[in-house]
Amino acid sequence: MAASSAARGKPSQKSDSPLKIFRDPKVVFAFALIFIDALLVFLIITFVPYTKIDWDAYMSQVTGFLQGERDYTNLKGDTGPLVYPAGFLYVYSAIHYVTGGLVYPAQILFGILYIVNLAILLFIYLKTDVLPWWALSLLCLSKRVHSIFVLRLFNDCFAVTLLHAALASLLFQRWHLGLIIFSGAVSIKMNVLLYAPPLLLLMLKAMNIGGVILALAGAAIVQILVGLPFIVSHPVAYISRAFNLGRVFIHFWSVNFKFVPEPIFISKPFAVSLLVAHLVLLATFAHYRWCKNEGGLLNFLHSRFVSMKLGVTGSSSFFKQLFSCNSTCKILNEDHIVTTMFVGNFIGILCARSLHYQFYSWYFFSLPYLLWKTPFPTFLRLILFVGVELCWNVFPSNIYSSALLLCIHLVILWGLWTAPAEYPYVNDKSLTRNKNK
Repeated sequence: MAASSAARGKPSQKSDSPLKIFRDPKVVFAFALIFIDALLVFLIITFVPYTKIDWDAYMSQVTGFLQGERDYTNLKGDTGPLVYPAGFLYVYSAIHYVTGGLVYPAQILFGILYIVNLAILLFIYLKTDVLPWWALSLLCLSKRVHSIFVLRLFNDCFAVTLLHAALASLLFQRWHLGLIIFSGAVSIKMNVLLYAPPLLLLMLKAMNIGGVILALAGAAIVQILVGLPFIVSHPVAYISRAFNLGRVFIHFWSVNFKFVPEPIFISKPFAVSLLVAHLVLLATFAHYRWCKNEGGLLNFLHSRFVSMKLGVTGSSSFFKQLFSCNSTCKILNEDHIVTTMFVGNFIGILCARSLHYQFYSWYFFSLPYLLWKTPFPTFLRLILFVGVELCWNVFPSNIYSSALLLCIHLVILWGLWTAPAEYPYVNDKSLTRNKNK
């Protein structure tokens, strides 16, 4: 009788299990935020006039592509030539097909995209559990970001959504899948590459050399397949336009360095100085923060080099690891993954030669996390958050708003530098995934 009653009890436990997540007040609050923000997005689309900026140019470039043009130098719009990788064309071709090139249905699609992005972000924030429950609402409070998604329809929206999906995959230690999604984001807009240095470091920590090589190869294959129609026909035009790292932006639209005189702003020494600052900051954080528990960046890289050397020496075992699904890896702490990725991107934002208004979406969603990683009191965190949002809502930007934004960024970076570093690993023992077991 006891056995039969226990058996009868099992199904009810199973049926209740999906509802367990709703016992966490944070999860309930997150679902409430999604519902409320979805309603807000609906109201914005319905009552706030659409702002024409790049949509017509996007549709012109897509039309040329759909008509068979494969030379990137001939794909142009009213705002200039096409400067994005080919993934952009595929995404906006699909949007063109669904919407007929009309703005209103496209706004609805971007509204759905905004909610999907918010859901992914809330999952990341709940998984890391860095913020108090009420602070999750900060993710929904940006006037500028709502505008970027549903009133401007920028391609940045798709790029950051895929980036956040890749980051969510990494939290499950799905590095190969994460790299494929990451490469998909890069194929829409190159700004995602700001995450590449911290991502590579995390991969070196989490996987053996064979795993890293395979993951990078998967990302490279995505880029080749996406760009193949253009690489086959006009390779130089495609690579030079889609991956142009030397673009000089217009001083008028700069949000972060408007206080710098225009002759200096467009000069090469200024660009080189920012690049050097970027590399130095990345190396400094990597050495003293992200690799602190491994004895510093140089010691960590040396250990990886030694393991690679040993793998090459035992070439049969090396190739067995390279082409096998059975890989030895360390499980990284979720906080360490998100912190390293967000801080690495934030350093890139700080050192960016120019930030235009849509570029705010590149790092806004990481701001609450970064602020709660600093040792600052909550009141100061909120002041910094509001200060950043106010600077991004000054139009056009001026010397005061851009100088203030830089100062706030520097304060946040200082807070991240002085904060205690999280332990990077779930445990110290290498975990072997072996299908044969």
